Amino acid sequence: MSATSTVFAAAAALAAGHLGHLGQPSPVAQPMHAAAANEITIGQSAQGRPIRALRVGSPRARVKLLVIGSVHGNERAGEAVIERLRRARPPRGTSLWLVEQANPDGAAAGARPNAHGVDLNRNFPYRWREQDGVYESGSGPASEPETQALQRFVERERPRVTLWYHQALGMVVKSTGDPVLERSYSRASGLPRRGLPAYHGTATSWQNTSFEGDSAFVVELPGGALPRAGVQRHARAVLGLARAIAPPRLVLKPIPFDDQRKADMRAYARRHYGLDEYRLLDPKVIVEHYTVTDSFAPVFDTFAVNRPDPELHELPGTCAHFVIDRDGTIYRLVPVELMCRHTVGLNWTAIGIEHVGTSDAQVMGNPAQRAASLRLTRSLQGRYGIATRNVIGHNENRSSPFHRERVERLRTQTHADFPKPVMDRYRRLLRRLPAPASVR
Repeated sequence: MSATSTVFAAAAALAAGHLGHLGQPSPVAQPMHAAAANEITIGQSAQGRPIRALRVGSPRARVKLLVIGSVHGNERAGEAVIERLRRARPPRGTSLWLVEQANPDGAAAGARPNAHGVDLNRNFPYRWREQDGVYESGSGPASEPETQALQRFVERERPRVTLWYHQALGMVVKSTGDPVLERSYSRASGLPRRGLPAYHGTATSWQNTSFEGDSAFVVELPGGALPRAGVQRHARAVLGLARAIAPPRLVLKPIPFDDQRKADMRAYARRHYGLDEYRLLDPKVIVEHYTVTDSFAPVFDTFAVNRPDPELHELPGTCAHFVIDRDGTIYRLVPVELMCRHTVGLNWTAIGIEHVGTSDAQVMGNPAQRAASLRLTRSLQGRYGIATRNVIGHNENRSSPFHRERVERLRTQTHADFPKPVMDRYRRLLRRLPAPASVR
């Protein structure tokens, strides 16, 4: 261990009772208050100061973002962003966890390391290596109580995205997480996205390698305190990330799917796929359709009735799992766990999405409907691990590697909706969204 801890102790003693960085009272001098109902203590520092996390948003939210205001006691500008986010309203389906100070001893002393002289951002267990001096890495991986508290919290809450504020390079640091999210924050904040060396023992590298599909990255703020406009800009950038990964809003509008319909679906699967099953056990494909109607009501009425379809004259009746109306409303008609009859050769493994409209051009030219379709499709990709190449149009069913049909006369059967040129554009738009795992 270096001699930094001795210097740290002296600095902490001088700091007690005085204003800290950004004009806020030192934690040592603050009176104890009852914590808010949505604020919890996740651990203690080396000198016994509490490390607290505040939840903003619904406790039932499935998608969580974690924002760390400071991890080095002399890099505290991010705490002002945390203060602003306390008053935020996260998008539906998301919540924020806010940790103002991951290193309260360092904040009290105005020093980079914790009270043991350890740089916490070299103490995490991924690629940990013994280091001395400014980047003292501790006696071993995760040797410090602050590191352990943060690890436990991340492991318990599994934030989809984590932001760690540092200073003073003025950049969004490239990581191995979702590059779309990093570029989104870069654009919203005005900071360039750049790479740094692969340091040992960092928090973001530990998170990105430990939790598949989650993204953690560093935002290096400029030096000094953030001006008010800068605080607002970074808070908006955080909420922009939350909007980008928020789950799509679904309106549940179930069609009847009783035991008879399930039996009909099982019989259909035996006849066409050789499967004795009515459930959709492991979807690998998403098929996009349009309804050839101008409104949702006739689509629902058609799918709700379990009667032979007018084209192939088979049971069960045709259906789709989702229908997207022209205003962007997403209706879920059938749970994804059940097979639906929507695409010959693929019903055994495909999720069906219908779009209210009479042409591909009408659907793709409707911004609200198109955006809802892309968001829903991306979230289904993430939830079920479906590759973008397997997001297809109805017209592409025969070229899918999952196409299977035992009835010979139907092996070449298809429809005209969403042909390859349209779907090539659709897939390009999908790839501009956050990675499927980010919106799972």
